[in-house]
Amino acid sequence: MITSTSNTQIKELAKLQKKSRLRDERGIFLVEGPRMVEEIPKERIERLYISESFERKNPAYIKDLGVSAEVLSDPVFSYVSDTKNPQGILAIVKRLEYTMEDILGKSASKCEEKSGEKEKNPQNHQIRVPHVIVLDNLQDPGNLGTIFRTAEAAGATGILLSSDSVDVYNPKVIRSTMGAVFRMPFFYVKDLPAAVKSLSSQGIRTYAAHLNGKNVYDEEDYTEGCAFLIGNEGNGLRDEVSECADCLIRIPMCGKAESLNAAVAAAVLMFEAGRQRRK
Repeated sequence: MITSTSNTQIKELAKLQKKSRLRDERGIFLVEGPRMVEEIPKERIERLYISESFERKNPAYIKDLGVSAEVLSDPVFSYVSDTKNPQGILAIVKRLEYTMEDILGKSASKCEEKSGEKEKNPQNHQIRVPHVIVLDNLQDPGNLGTIFRTAEAAGATGILLSSDSVDVYNPKVIRSTMGAVFRMPFFYVKDLPAAVKSLSSQGIRTYAAHLNGKNVYDEEDYTEGCAFLIGNEGNGLRDEVSECADCLIRIPMCGKAESLNAAVAAAVLMFEAGRQRRK
């Protein structure tokens, strides 16, 4: 058991927790909490730490998980944790790498619905029709995490982000994805307008969620390849991005509401695409 914050491993772990640049250089990110740790593909766990009290309360957890762990005293674990109320387990995880092929669903299988039954039709496990969410300068970690979780549930094939959007590996983003970050492909691009044009050139119709949209979102056809463009929380889509879209769409709102939260707007659009495809 490690009982001192002066330990070399602990010093390194504390640095990783505080410095995103160091995490970037190492190609890793940090995950806390038993629920999230259970979602991690085992081959991606680089190192695992648990607190003394967690081991005492869950004597069989690590054995069942099938991964060795370093035990830390409770004060030391609190020292390296990113949360106010540590849950007693923390993992260093190798980052995931995706390509545009992954985003478009060309290398992914059909997502399983939680029906409790095994898939009976092997033909369903084919290349999926692209269903992409495109994020322009999204800044809120909670919004991004929620979009990841929603995208998985709605059957999206991937998430495309501008390079100035919040870091997917931000600890707050990771926590709010509730594990979806390990299953939802994502890809950052420096030139988002060019990426949107590229989607259109591949036969994927691009829809910008915009206050000036002439068409109501649920009057469009999303059964073929589609991509939804969502902008910054305060400023919406940049003009140079929305101008690249094939169609501007709007979500009708009652009352005095001027706009929807970015994650909520994304959810409305993604689930509408999912609804149409189920029909």
